[in-house]
Amino acid sequence: MPCQQGDLALLQHPASQELLASKIPARLAYIATDGTPRVIPIWYHWNGKDFVMATPPKAPKLKALAKNPRVSLTIDDNTFPHKVLLIRGTARLQPLDGIVPEYAMATWRIRVSPG
Repeated sequence: MPCQQGDLALLQHPASQELLASKIPARLAYIATDGTPRVIPIWYHWNGKDFVMATPPKAPKLKALAKNPRVSLTIDDNTFPHKVLLIRGTARLQPLDGIVPEYAMATWRIRVSPG
């Protein structure tokens, strides 16, 4: 039976897996504290359950996400016909000291790994 929109099984589709492994940053959309929409490029790591992103502790998006955690994430490619993965959900903030391990994994995928 085909997957329905919103079904996490869609992330197992070959096109989704290709996008999740790509070197292209995701685009994170959220509502800024002034009420206007923002879209920013961001590195991410998909751990099979969550999209993990890291940011400096004073980044403006943290205050905005604490106020309104609803987000969308787009991962796409640059070739025609375009593949696009659209994810909607709720951000969960978790302050950590030092480098977030998933940030190091995203760095490896985007900057170091072959492909």
